[in-house]
Amino acid sequence: SSSPITVSDTLDSYPTDPNSHIGSASNSFQNESLLGGGNESNNGSDGEFGFSRPEFRLIRLAGTVQYYERHVFLCYKNPSVWPPRIEAAEFDRLPRLLAAALLARKGDMKKETRLTICEGHDGTETSNGDVLIFPDMIRYRRLTHFDVDTFVEEVLVKDGEWLPGTPETLKGSYVFVCSHASRDRRCGVCGPPLVSRFRREIELHGLQGKVSISPCSHIGGHKYAGNVIIFGPNINGEVTGHWYGFVNPEDVPALVEHHIGKGETADWIWRGQMGLSEEEQKKSLEQRLQVSGEINAEKSTKELTQRQMNEVNTATCGSQLDLIGCCQGEGNSYCQNSALPENIDTQDADERAVKVTPEKK
Repeated sequence: SSSPITVSDTLDSYPTDPNSHIGSASNSFQNESLLGGGNESNNGSDGEFGFSRPEFRLIRLAGTVQYYERHVFLCYKNPSVWPPRIEAAEFDRLPRLLAAALLARKGDMKKETRLTICEGHDGTETSNGDVLIFPDMIRYRRLTHFDVDTFVEEVLVKDGEWLPGTPETLKGSYVFVCSHASRDRRCGVCGPPLVSRFRREIELHGLQGKVSISPCSHIGGHKYAGNVIIFGPNINGEVTGHWYGFVNPEDVPALVEHHIGKGETADWIWRGQMGLSEEEQKKSLEQRLQVSGEINAEKSTKELTQRQMNEVNTATCGSQLDLIGCCQGEGNSYCQNSALPENIDTQDADERAVKVTPEKK
């Protein structure tokens, strides 16, 4: 079986940026602007690699996430300096050694584990060397390449604690957007505008400090770019990791309001979920759509019933007005006849009373 550790993917073909000079160690980190990871316009046209590309949303998404149980993120630099593969020799020692250690100890781990790189900035909530672990919702600070073997042994193999560091509890939601331009140009084009839109929406809803947004390295499925993973508690308080594909900036408000805000999945762009097999992901979506269809049908029935009741009530009120107008006149022989002329409905009560009351002889 293929490794659950996302350090390479031989099945994915990926159009790399022809302007990238990241082929050798000597120039991997000298010119960060070469990859243009933060500049959408330098990564290719939207029509060819972005949200308007021909295959966008033409592929079924549900069931496209390989089964795994734990996701490890290493905060390290930014997309413009990430080589195509994080285990590559030209990458810095920390990510390269961590990827190698995870692969070497794969058979000793009780949980299927993925490793992904996310953006790191020293002096922030995601400083270089910080490690985030989901669904555990913990962070270890300032891992170095000297600590890699011990960290993997104690935390990921033994499921214990790394003694030099104290795990911090993560709160809120964590959003990761694949922006790995050197690995695939589609991710390089789609990722940055999604990150920007998420940050604007988070600010708009006043969720700063409650929702973290970060670009990340390859997570699998370049053809589904924009790729987004959201970790956080669901309505039952259980931490989940939902994957989305073919996400465009117009989808972001719904993801913020419904997924992050209410714990409701955006099924039209849902790829799968951490902890579910590919078949379970498909069944999960089918069940949700069935329930959603039943709820919508029930809602439509209720709305129709209410509308019909309102129409009946309106008609009844009109009949009562007719009778009231009739009986207020002198002589009530016409009051027993409810079949009044239809054109009377457009007249006011007083006028009707005059016309339907017989003249006294």
